[in-house]
Amino acid sequence: MQGKVQELYNQRASQEWRYRLWRLIQPPQPFFANPREPRDFPLGRWNLYIGGAGCRTDGYVNLDLSPGPGVTVAANAEHLPFRPDLFARVECDAVLEHVCWPDLVMREIERVLAPGGYAHIVTPFCHPFHAYPADYRRFTLDGLKLMAGRLEVVDEGWRTGPTATILLFLIEYFKLWFPWRLWRAGVHFLLGWLFAPVRYLDLFLMRTPRAGQIGNTCYLWLRKPERPRV
Repeated sequence: MQGKVQELYNQRASQEWRYRLWRLIQPPQPFFANPREPRDFPLGRWNLYIGGAGCRTDGYVNLDLSPGPGVTVAANAEHLPFRPDLFARVECDAVLEHVCWPDLVMREIERVLAPGGYAHIVTPFCHPFHAYPADYRRFTLDGLKLMAGRLEVVDEGWRTGPTATILLFLIEYFKLWFPWRLWRAGVHFLLGWLFAPVRYLDLFLMRTPRAGQIGNTCYLWLRKPERPRV
């Protein structure tokens, strides 16, 4: 399984010609990110990105479970190796489904977040199984808010919507029919390009109140309260 994770990181970030070519010809992801999701909460001197191996995380300390491209600290998110009240902003994007004890991760985020700081939590709801290195659970917005603890909910919503759910499951369904990896890659490539225009339907659907019935991924923005002045 570790080899599979390393391959994923290489596909994201390696400068070897074969990985660069792979990224160049890949179809767009079969989802469209919600343009109304806030992105402008302030960064500080110290910011933490949890689970960003293989990604560019400019301005952040990039923590992941294992060393890899872009990782600055290798550690378990259930036991963050940082002092309390350190980070002005914490990003935790598509991580909680992969950890054994997501409540522990949330308490650690609360601990290391500075008073007045913001945490951005993104999790899947209707999404295919993806083991990197394991995949344990799915989340609703209500379930995420139950884990917020003392953190205040500033904003909530859907990052990717119902169309993304349908397209992702369709691609995975058709890949099930092919036992050979090369053939599955071909199916992913062809359907990815075929379905690319359809994903924009979520621009409309994510504005409807029932988008969350089969929404793909949801998000919370949380804020740690300031300490009361004495």
